[in-house]
Amino acid sequence: MGDPAGIGPEVVLRALATGLPDGWEPVVVGCRRTLIRCREHLANQGVRDLADPAGLEMADMPLSGSVAAGAPSAISGNAGFRWLSAAAGLVLDGRCQALATAPIAKEYWHAAGHAYPGQTERLAELCGGAAVSMLFTARSPSGRWRLNTLLATTHIPLAAVPETLTPELLHRKLDALDGFCRRFRSHPRLVVAGLNPHAGEAGLLGHEERDWLTAALTAWQSSHPHTRLEGPRPPDTCWLDAAGAWHGAEDGPDGYLALYHDQGLIPVKLLAFDAAVNTTLGLPFVRTSPDHGTGFDIAGRGIARDASMRAAIETAVELCVRPAGPA
Repeated sequence: MGDPAGIGPEVVLRALATGLPDGWEPVVVGCRRTLIRCREHLANQGVRDLADPAGLEMADMPLSGSVAAGAPSAISGNAGFRWLSAAAGLVLDGRCQALATAPIAKEYWHAAGHAYPGQTERLAELCGGAAVSMLFTARSPSGRWRLNTLLATTHIPLAAVPETLTPELLHRKLDALDGFCRRFRSHPRLVVAGLNPHAGEAGLLGHEERDWLTAALTAWQSSHPHTRLEGPRPPDTCWLDAAGAWHGAEDGPDGYLALYHDQGLIPVKLLAFDAAVNTTLGLPFVRTSPDHGTGFDIAGRGIARDASMRAAIETAVELCVRPAGPA
């Protein structure tokens, strides 16, 4: 359910109102009383199409104290942490096949004494220190093309990106992106963004592309003949063909590798904010989450959009029936 002070309870109730594909049933991990109160509050505001908590299978873990919509605290942060940990256990134990997580706020995890950068890192720890990658995926409105963007680095300061990037890291991330894209196409086309403006412009605007990045991509391509690799491409034009493909003008690349967080997330959110899904690669199970935050400022107002939560659930089901391709 995510942080109970945020929009997690609302988008879960909205998303589950439409049901899951045939043969799939949800198990909600969280507080049933919170869901019941959320539904009653939203119904009083005239909101319709909400799942009935009484009819949902739940791993019911009541809150340890009072939590109000839009008022996050250490109590709400601790609840989100406990619920995520329990949900991961259900998948690891084989009771469930995939995990779709509503949003949490790192600040309130920290306030509750859980010093993790986010849910992804906690899941990696629960899976024995798995080497994970963060990928954002969204199906275009026409349904003909899927935007896939993997981040080489995630929640670190921009100043730390150049020293964090290495040929080995780049190769691991390309392996992960390649494996994901081969779920959908046996010979994918991947594009890698450059680090510097104009991809360094032969060293005039940055030396990483010239010194090692281009050579690292060439080395990876030589051992992956099934994949067409392009880059490093100037970051300011890297996603132009994605915009055309998203709007149905043409087919775009099967996957993009962004070298840092905002480089990849700005085009993803501009094109597909309500449709994009965060998918964690490298775990022993499928995990997805919506591409938005807790929305504390609109929690309890009945205006949260559930499209990304629904997309997260639908993508989790789809990925369960599409095995990853070999790296």
